[in-house]
Amino acid sequence: MTGETSLPTLLRSMSPRLNDGDYVFCSLVDTQCLGAVQPLGSFREHEGLSVILTRQQAEALGLSFAYLAAWLTLDVHSALSAVGLTAAVATALANAGISCNVIAGYHHDHLFVAKTDGPRAVEVLRHLASTAE
Repeated sequence: MTGETSLPTLLRSMSPRLNDGDYVFCSLVDTQCLGAVQPLGSFREHEGLSVILTRQQAEALGLSFAYLAAWLTLDVHSALSAVGLTAAVATALANAGISCNVIAGYHHDHLFVAKTDGPRAVEVLRHLASTAE
């Protein structure tokens, strides 16, 4: 099944959901410490492997982090080729003073916002969905 590409449909249907837990971003040069841990997400950068872990996993591994995040999922199946969803969501959150880090999965978009902004970010996105034309 292919994902949705219509921006108005994506916005009206995004159904933002706040996932339980505390999440952190870490950068690893040596990835051997990940043996027993499966990151929520990762991306290879020149400086090392960026990983998204639960706070508990990072602390158990003795990894440092500087940003404690809440994880939101947009429960609409967005196509990877869809145009404008990330921009609309990021703009709405920016206008509310909320920073946002977006990760695109095959089926859904995932947002990481400051932990304290999680519930407010959901409300901002629900408002965006309810006013989408």
